[in-house]
Amino acid sequence: MDQTYILLLGLAALVAVVAAVVIRKRMQQDQDESTPADSPYATSTEGEKRCPKCGMGNMWTDRQCIACGAALKG
Repeated sequence: MDQTYILLLGLAALVAVVAAVVIRKRMQQDQDESTPADSPYATSTEGEKRCPKCGMGNMWTDRQCIACGAALKG
């Protein structure tokens, strides 16, 4: 093996590593931008009844769905 071949092989490996680092960094930036920020307001579904017809969340004391009027179990 001559030195030119080894030099080209090393250069190709270096380019591949740099490309992988750049691609990974861009993917991380895209993921960070697409992730929504956490809301400062707490949300809870504890004690909530889901309507079997439309899926709307209702208070546990409701007898009818507030969206479609369907009867709720319990």
